[in-house]
Parts: sequence; structure tokens; C-alpha cells
Amino acid sequence: MLSDRVMIPAQRHVLTYVEDAVCQLLENKEDISQYGIARFFTEYFNSVCQGTHILFREFSFIQATPHNRASFLRAFWRCFRTVGKNGDLLTMREYHCLLQLLCPDFPLELTQKAARIVLMDDAMDCLMSFSDFLFAFQIQFYYSEFLESVAAIYQDLLSGKNPNTVIVPTSSSGQHRHRPSTGEAGTPEGVEASLFYQCLENLCDRHKYSCPPPALVKEVLSNVQRLTFYGFLVALSKHHGINQALGALPDKGDLMHDPAMDEELERLVLRWRPHRSSRQHRAKEPGAFGYQRRDKLEALQTVPPASAPTPCLYQWEPRE
Repeated sequence: MLSDRVMIPAQRHVLTYVEDAVCQLLENKEDISQYGIARFFTEYFNSVCQGTHILFREFSFIQATPHNRASFLRAFWRCFRTVGKNGDLLTMREYHCLLQLLCPDFPLELTQKAARIVLMDDAMDCLMSFSDFLFAFQIQFYYSEFLESVAAIYQDLLSGKNPNTVIVPTSSSGQHRHRPSTGEAGTPEGVEASLFYQCLENLCDRHKYSCPPPALVKEVLSNVQRLTFYGFLVALSKHHGINQALGALPDKGDLMHDPAMDEELERLVLRWRPHRSSRQHRAKEPGAFGYQRRDKLEALQTVPPASAPTPCLYQWEPRE
């Protein structure tokens, strides 16, 4: 279950969940009428608390609240943790395919932005580890609106403008700009960290979307004199305190450990083996089609409960 830190935003968006529950009730009223409206609302809000309500939903709903975003991050980690555990390296498009397994209309642009934090100016078809991509994706996905404003501030500082005004990003592709060149010989790259922090502090005070804790942002910027925009994003993605404050993912050292999911996977494997051996035996007998249909019905009963996202059971083939 998600930590108390990410449950607080859910309590501030109760109307969002009530409206969504009513819409689902109206769309499926014939099926729901068989077991009662009260039970439907109970199960719906239980799924919200458990963080499983975002599975296979449209992107507009997944990004609707901070709790939904944190729930999606946690579901992505739990479902595809085996990718990192096996040591597989994937491309940006392969990670995007994994995201689409949980959210079919997940936009490619967000995946590209997360990959750019890891790859910087390198080719976007380079391979990335699961942990590198996951923590970069967490920052980009959860704080996406905030980072758009930060990109606008950074560009203003580079051009010598005063960014201490209301920041309205001119486009959604602000983070797609390449790192600026140093210009004239001897001109330092990036912007002054102290001035950058003053602008971000003002932004956090007035920003209506989720922002990293200002004290932690100050800690990130206090360690350098100058930095680039992507250097700032990399620092955010690797900061232990910011990950803890968000509360969706474990620490990097514990990223491959999920005892509850491991136990569930082990139970699934143990249940599946008798079905598999029985099916291989029955395939040689008359009327095997009927037996196979029964096996499929039995296999459906082994699906994990709603308290945990459905794990990814297939293996990735090693690259040549």
C-alpha cells in the first residue's frame, strides 16, 4: 500500500474519484446491478486506497491527481521489476511499450523526456537500465507541469531576462531543446545556481501543481555554482530525499526487492506447474479441447487479488 505521504493528495481530490466512480457506475450499470451499488462503491474506493485503480485506465485519468501518478509509478515498478532484476537494458521505445501495457494511450513525449534525462544529448535509441529510466521517469512524470515552468525559467536566465514574473511556458516541448552551447570562448555553461534557486523558490510558492520540497531543491543547488537544465533534472532524479518525499518508489538499493510480489509470483508458479503437466498429459487423450477449456477456467482463478498489480510473467529475450 502506498505511504501516508501519497495518500494525502488523494484526500484532496475526493470529487475527482466520486465523479469517476459515478461514470463507471453508469457505464456498467447492468453488470453492477447484479451485486449492488454499495458493493461497487466499496470496491472502487478500496482500489483507490490500494493504488490499483489506475491499471489500464486512460492517460487523462492517470495524470489527474498526484495520488494517481504515484500509484502508476508504483504499479510500473512492481509489474516490470523483473526487467531490472534480470539486468536487461532496454531502449526508450521498449520502455514506452511497457508503459502502454498499463496505460494504452500513454504519450510517447513523456517517455522521450524521461529518456533524455538519462541519455542527455546521446542518441535516443541507446540502451538504459531499468533503475536509471525509472527514477528519471518518476521525476518527469510526477512533476511534469512544474518542470515545464522550470524550463521556461532556465531559458530566461540564459537569455538574461528577469524570470521573477508569472511563468507561462510557450510550448509543451520546452524540455526538448538541446543543451545550449557555451557561445563565446570562455563563457561558462549553464546558469548560476543561487539565482536559479531564487527563481524556483518563487515558483514553488505560487505553483498549483506538485513541486519537489523547496528545502531539498535548495540542497541540490547548494552543491554547485553553475548547472545546466538537464544537470538539474539528473540531480533531482538521483536525490534520495526527493524520492522519499514523493513516496511512490523504494530506495534505489531496495528497488529489486518486493517480498510481497515475490511471494505472489512463487504461488503462481507453483499453481501453474500442475496445470501445465496435466494439460500436456490430457492433450494426448480424446476430447482434449474440452479439457483445455477447463484448464483455462482454472487458471483464471490463480490471478492475484486486486491488492496488487498483475505481475509481468513473461521473460525478455537476451540481446545478441
